[in-house]
Amino acid sequence: MTSLGKRLRRWLYLGHRWLGILTCLFFAVWFVSGGVMMYVGFPRLTEAERRAALPALAWDRVALSPEAALVRAGLRPGEVQRLSLSMLADLPVYRVVPWDGATRTVAATDGRVIAGLDAAQALAVAAPHPAALAPVALGLIERDQWTVHQRFDPARPFHRIALGDAAGTELYVARATGEIVLDTTRHERFWNWFGAIPHWIYFTPLRAQRDLWRDVVLWLSGVAIAGAVSGLTVGLIRVRLRRRYARGAVTPYRGWMRWHHLGGLVAGTALLTFIVSGWLSMNPNRWFSAQGPDRAAQERYAGPADRPFGLDRAAAALSCSDVREARFTRLDGRPGLILACADGRSQICCTEGARPSVAAITAAARRLMPEAPPPEVSLIEREDAYWYAHHSARSLPVLRLVFADPAATWFHIDPATGEILGRLDRSDRLSRWLFNGLHSLDFGILIRHRPAWDAVVLLLLLGGLLVSVSGLVIGWRRLVRG
Repeated sequence: MTSLGKRLRRWLYLGHRWLGILTCLFFAVWFVSGGVMMYVGFPRLTEAERRAALPALAWDRVALSPEAALVRAGLRPGEVQRLSLSMLADLPVYRVVPWDGATRTVAATDGRVIAGLDAAQALAVAAPHPAALAPVALGLIERDQWTVHQRFDPARPFHRIALGDAAGTELYVARATGEIVLDTTRHERFWNWFGAIPHWIYFTPLRAQRDLWRDVVLWLSGVAIAGAVSGLTVGLIRVRLRRRYARGAVTPYRGWMRWHHLGGLVAGTALLTFIVSGWLSMNPNRWFSAQGPDRAAQERYAGPADRPFGLDRAAAALSCSDVREARFTRLDGRPGLILACADGRSQICCTEGARPSVAAITAAARRLMPEAPPPEVSLIEREDAYWYAHHSARSLPVLRLVFADPAATWFHIDPATGEILGRLDRSDRLSRWLFNGLHSLDFGILIRHRPAWDAVVLLLLLGGLLVSVSGLVIGWRRLVRG
């Protein structure tokens, strides 16, 4: 070997040593917390939980039309992203969400704008929750560990309400609108300190600064990738399968170094895969596009807002015996009403032509991408690689519209209501494999046989943990020796 080759190898060994000392603790934390996250996710309010916490809609008290509610909110139909009717404690209200996300709440009885809720009103909102036993107001907060994400920004601040149940459930009620935006349980709050919080480096002071948090995770993951690559390289250089070391050993090391070397050879690829895919989940350099349609596409799909919604309360009450929420929609300019029933169904009511046909949805969908040829439409009745319910609920059947645009965009639309459920282009489908596939092992054969998925993921996590812990011991001993 030349002197240059020896120097390069020396730098490689030294680089891996110090990169390992810097990152092995993070590796160990990531593998342990990843195991916790397999079974306890970060707190979120599911649609089923949100719907269950709403009282039955009091149709007989609704005196204001949707159009009048928009006027009281100071908005025109074209300025509204979402319009719904539900209960605020015992008061029916319209919730008007403009495109900037700042929800406005209008009483459906007399048209007054609800400016904000005090603690007593927030308790009244929490009272119908199925878990409410003895609700107690815990105070008004702007941000805490569980509401640190930016999606909560339009709803801040929150009344925090403890329900007094055995699970220790706490609700977050937006002061401005009276909506329940989050629920957490004692179980979730405890285990997330060992799961998502250390795994995502989700500590409130850091995560509250979104761009800084993103940079920290990207750079830390990048350094970890360099440590893993250098370690895998050193491991391959030092292993001998033919001309073995003394006593027929394939590794020159003993003790913890032996475990680190052999463990790295066996689990190093999995470790590197987890770290690289986690780094990619942060969308470095914005390689992957947003998965929702933009405002212009949604407006083209909805069509002109020149026809009034109207409100046939009698027909709505007959369509669903226990309505929790009514959502006003447009499809190709035709107004419609989607009823969220207590049993989980979404029922179309009082629309022109009732349930939209596939032809009507396709005609409206062509305007999602007017520059592209008409899409290919298929009805997905079973889960597949891009529409599945391993970690989140997915409704079936669903329409898939495939456009032949440069980005090869797909849209998924609910055939029962015409609502757009998601958008995927070529970059998003690539991200699905690079992150969900390589990081979460979301492969069909595994997720359809959940015990097999658990066994494989846990085995890989244990292998990575062995490499990390042995590296920690080796690094600590090196530091102690000075």
